[in-house]
Amino acid sequence: MKSLSNPLPACVRPGVCEAGCDEAGRGCLAGPVFAAAVILPDGFSHPWLNDSKQLTDARRRALVPIIREAAVAWSVASVSAEEIDEINILQASILAMHRALDGLAVRPGHIAVDGNRFRAYGDIVHTTVVKGDARYANIAAASVLAKTARDDYMVAAAVEFPAYGWEVNKGYPTQAHRDALAREGVSPLHRRTFRGVRELLHCE
Repeated sequence: MKSLSNPLPACVRPGVCEAGCDEAGRGCLAGPVFAAAVILPDGFSHPWLNDSKQLTDARRRALVPIIREAAVAWSVASVSAEEIDEINILQASILAMHRALDGLAVRPGHIAVDGNRFRAYGDIVHTTVVKGDARYANIAAASVLAKTARDDYMVAAAVEFPAYGWEVNKGYPTQAHRDALAREGVSPLHRRTFRGVRELLHCE
């Protein structure tokens, strides 16, 4: 995989202590949604850093220690499948980002969020950026930490629930995952309000 010819700018507002936020796992049928918040130092850049979905697993994992060591502060948090079913996936994604922000050792002066939806975090000004994980290094770094943390969770969960192939599909609605759901039924980690899962519950 090629490096970026022009490394991403570090943040939306240079000179401000800014936390980049992103989530991973919104479209999955099973498992928590994860989010990360990362404050990078001014001027930080790395030629590999990009939207985590555009990176190989090996490159994402190589970036994790680089991000953690370079960051002024970083945090990863999650919201469970049960909570997702209670409050919906959009609100759960925002809650996961809020929890990640809660975990930062340094209070940011500005928050840059991937996407176009967010809920105010205290009195800190925020900016939403569509495709921000491919435009700013701090959001891209958050996407890498959130994605690798969630993947690790699903690989571990696959040991307890081996029928669904989560070590491969990470809970996303692949055909193999859907076939396993139809065959095995719904596990405790499935999101019971999601299409593809709720229909099976009605048949039980």
